[in-house]
Amino acid sequence: MKFRADPAQVRGSIAPVVTPFTADGELDEDGLRSLVRWQLAHGSHGISTGGSTGEPSAQTLEERKRALRVVAEETADSVPFLPGTGSAKLDETLELTGCARDLGADIALVITPYYARPTQDALFAWYSTVAAEYPDLPIVIYNVPSRTAVSVDPSTVARLRKAHDNIVGIKETTKDFEHFSHVLNLAGRDFLMWSGIELLCLPLLAIGGVGFVSAVANLAPGALARMYESYVDGRTEEAIDLHYRLHPLVELVFVETNPAPIKAVLAERGLIASGHVRPPLLPLTDQGRTKAAALLDAAGDLVPGA
Repeated sequence: MKFRADPAQVRGSIAPVVTPFTADGELDEDGLRSLVRWQLAHGSHGISTGGSTGEPSAQTLEERKRALRVVAEETADSVPFLPGTGSAKLDETLELTGCARDLGADIALVITPYYARPTQDALFAWYSTVAAEYPDLPIVIYNVPSRTAVSVDPSTVARLRKAHDNIVGIKETTKDFEHFSHVLNLAGRDFLMWSGIELLCLPLLAIGGVGFVSAVANLAPGALARMYESYVDGRTEEAIDLHYRLHPLVELVFVETNPAPIKAVLAERGLIASGHVRPPLLPLTDQGRTKAAALLDAAGDLVPGA
């Protein structure tokens, strides 16, 4: 919780790690520990767990809490810890957010409630409830309409920011880049924003974003961290070069439903013991493996091994 008091410190490439499972489908805590250590060794500026790439909806609350505990122990305040604590149910969201707070998380990423398609007033009430329950914990709105079927309007974001001091930012996972600008314009340019869309990670920095939470960091943590560092250090051409070099890995992540391609590559590289994904997902197919192998070759040396 070293960064909790000043969430503006939380910048750069935040790696949203996958949740490893054994071949039998059980939570692999040792595998998760190893992944976090590998991420830190390769320069990721922060760690997130429990977001879309972590298959949270396929886990029980107790499994999600176990994963939170593992990552909190491994990060140990060396880098910011930003767990996803949202659910489609408010009671579960509050319970997970409280667990994250007690474990020392720096920020809670709270996804919009999925499937129900709430109105903007309902979204305001939802986030207000979470923020009021945990006023000492910075809350970041996690907006991912492609998965939740609802988007938080810029005006709603601004309203939430004004109403709650601890709603400090947003993870924007929408391909509508104008939306990014409208949010910062209405909520304030000091409102913290991270991109969850891979090919908008670098562009967001140019309009005031503070970093990104990119699934590609699961494969190329060093390259994502260097892209951020190059940009903020004024080495713009170097950052742009990395942006384009990462294109094959962006394609790889979505060869089939994320995180199946990521897990297949991590397993092949010896970074996790199994590429198992839980239903309704399926492991990477043979056709997907062929495409992934070609894209991995195109990425060159960006993906390190164990």
